[in-house]
Amino acid sequence: MTNINNTKHQVVIVGGGAAGLELATRLGRKLGKNNLAEITLIDATTTHIWKPLLHEVAAGTLDESEQVEYLAQAHRSHFRFRLGKMEGLNRPSKEIYVSPTFNDKGEELIPGRTFAYDTLVMSVGSVSNTFNIKGVAEHCLFLDTTTQAFNFQKQLFESYLKKYIGKDSTTVKPLAIAIVGAGATGVELSAQLHEVTNVLAIYGLNEQSNVKLTIIEAATQLLPALPDRLALATQQQLVKLGVDLKLGRRVVEVTPEGIHTHDGEFIEADIKVWAAGIKAADWMKNLDGLETNHINQLLVDTTLKTNDDHIFAMGDCAACVWQGHKGNVPPRAQAAHQQAETLYKSICSRLQGGALQPFTYYDYGSLVSLGKYTTVGNLMGNLMGTVSIGGFIAKVVYLSLYKMHQVAIHGYFRTALLTLSNAFRRSAYIKIKMH
Repeated sequence: MTNINNTKHQVVIVGGGAAGLELATRLGRKLGKNNLAEITLIDATTTHIWKPLLHEVAAGTLDESEQVEYLAQAHRSHFRFRLGKMEGLNRPSKEIYVSPTFNDKGEELIPGRTFAYDTLVMSVGSVSNTFNIKGVAEHCLFLDTTTQAFNFQKQLFESYLKKYIGKDSTTVKPLAIAIVGAGATGVELSAQLHEVTNVLAIYGLNEQSNVKLTIIEAATQLLPALPDRLALATQQQLVKLGVDLKLGRRVVEVTPEGIHTHDGEFIEADIKVWAAGIKAADWMKNLDGLETNHINQLLVDTTLKTNDDHIFAMGDCAACVWQGHKGNVPPRAQAAHQQAETLYKSICSRLQGGALQPFTYYDYGSLVSLGKYTTVGNLMGNLMGTVSIGGFIAKVVYLSLYKMHQVAIHGYFRTALLTLSNAFRRSAYIKIKMH
């Protein structure tokens, strides 16, 4: 392994999701540009896509220009990007171990490496929690990473072709897609898939949209983050779209043919998607003595520091107590954004001998987009309390959340240019990706 050392203060950020990339960008422009520290971002992939958009990647409706190339972003923002997956930690030596990178043929492209750090920030996100249910890992698709989302999109399109092309659509059984989990990911994906199958029919790949969408949820209502009234409105919209809702059904087994629930029902499915809970990756639960909870998240204090004074955690992989509430800060994009802001201030202060900044989570509400059909949610604030919104206003607010992320990465001018460019592209190109 190659050991990378430097006399400058070494800030190493593992994970280039919403929080990790925003933090690396801001620290690079502040500290890296002025040679006050060396900022290194490590991620197992070469591109970044905002995680709340992965359901659009899976459906094939996300414009490829929405991806951010880590190397290009690192060059523009004065930090280093290194491709690889963290596999271990040596706290006494203040080093992390990154596993080798292989191509599809199994050939080693990049050897294993060791990176030294003075400050380490863990921001590796989360993975799906299968709850050890039989057959889930073997037969379900997941939407935890960009790679998984692209694999889903490929399988969706291939299944559609195999099911319908060259066959009489009136005699062929509908393509059955079952989504387990009625949180934001499951609900947004179902609406996006409904829109996509209609578009495929319009483009002539089938005479009519002939896809059966089913959502299976253990709870008796969908979207637990939203007020009951909004959840019911969303439920009614999905029913209107023809989505079959199986609420109050706990999955007990998944097979190649479909899904078994606790009450003995069998739901036949050609494609099965698991979106029923999250946890941190299993390799984090024994990470050289760092304290974790039952779902492998790193326990952090009010400054986002772990039980090691040199190691911090943020985003979905961190268990941070929500002050004044029961439980931890929820795994949302707005929480990741706020935590990146706090750690940016803390690291800058720390290098000057100052104190760490305390993290306070402000819940600004929840929004769920049903694609072109509608958007619903609730906004929260000190002046107006909690306000339910829907339709065009909710869609604009939903879009603004992503634009805030883009501004944090690209700045206002570049974000405006990207938005304008994407508007032109969407008017000229096919609405879905079919390869």
